[in-house]
Amino acid sequence: MNAKTTTVLGIDPGLDRTGWAILQRDARSVLSLVACGLIHTDAGQELPQRLDFVYQELQKVLQTYQPDQVAMEQNYFLKRAQSMANTVMTRGVIILACEQAGKPITFYSPKRVKMIICGTGTADKKQVQRMVQLTLHLDRIINPDDTADAVAIGICHLKTAPLNNMISVKAAFLEKLKAAQAAQIKKK
Repeated sequence: MNAKTTTVLGIDPGLDRTGWAILQRDARSVLSLVACGLIHTDAGQELPQRLDFVYQELQKVLQTYQPDQVAMEQNYFLKRAQSMANTVMTRGVIILACEQAGKPITFYSPKRVKMIICGTGTADKKQVQRMVQLTLHLDRIINPDDTADAVAIGICHLKTAPLNNMISVKAAFLEKLKAAQAAQIKKK
């Protein structure tokens, strides 16, 4: 196990409300919440100004907390096409801000986050909030939902990233081994 503390920025994207959370996993794999918040845009503003506000606020979070990694909720189909389009555009400015800050992004479906946090992909918002509270040993439930979802996404990443990394390293090793064996067979 790496003795280094890992810091992740969890993001629940939305044009109206983007939840964010900074979490850490220490050398003993203990998770802790460093900070969390909500980037709320004014519905009365034009779309470009709202996107710029999300971008600027996210840059401040990235600069202030310097996370090692970013975990963001994947898009899923919404009932309203306009809401989906705005969320897609918001995700775009978030991805741009993270790319410019040199932070790798991992995407998680809402169902996967719920499965990791609650043990079932069909958990409701209150169940997710309660499990976040229990996982982080918090005195109270995190509100609003968007912020709690960002915390849950960060927890999901911190719990699954080490295993995913080991799987990737093993797969890369096996590919190199396979290539070396193929090269030896050609020499014979």
